Amino acid sequence: MKKALTLALGLLLSSFAFGQAATIAVGTPLSIFENQKNVIIKTAKGTVEIKRTMTPCGKNGGTLQPLVPVPGVHPIGEIEIIAALGDSNALVVDMRDSNDRVKGTIPGSIGIPYTEVAARMNELGCSKTASGWDCAGAKKLYAFCNGPTCPQSPMAIRAITRDGFPADKIYYYRGGMLDWDALGLTSVKDEF
Repeated sequence: MKKALTLALGLLLSSFAFGQAATIAVGTPLSIFENQKNVIIKTAKGTVEIKRTMTPCGKNGGTLQPLVPVPGVHPIGEIEIIAALGDSNALVVDMRDSNDRVKGTIPGSIGIPYTEVAARMNELGCSKTASGWDCAGAKKLYAFCNGPTCPQSPMAIRAITRDGFPADKIYYYRGGMLDWDALGLTSVKDEF
């Protein structure tokens, strides 16, 4: 009964979240950086305004995230994610909230929402001690979320490195589900 209720609630919330994402109309101006909707550059032919608008393939508004959210983190692409799925010393972690994860995720990934990663570092190979986390035995962490404008995994990466997870064991797939889906790679649905 509890599982059925949890599943029903998850489906309801995921449809609500999908509806929220779908409210950004194609052509809507979006921010490039926090509170900045354009950048003016000078070219040989004059100035050009770089803007960002919602496209049919866009999944979220957000703002552009850095390729390296914390010094020492390795930026990666799809080839490295696919290789990590077969590596017993690696964890591919979907850091999106479960409402997004149930709509589709990378097969073989595990879900740890970005708001919970710092509290669940034991699942990444760290041990809780009286003085904090001991991450000497940490696994290689392959982190992703919705895509280049999603702040969820960068926020989680900042939180876990602050708490002692080694940045050099983090591999950040900034392209996330937006790029994964755009490339036609297989995803699985209804994963919690």
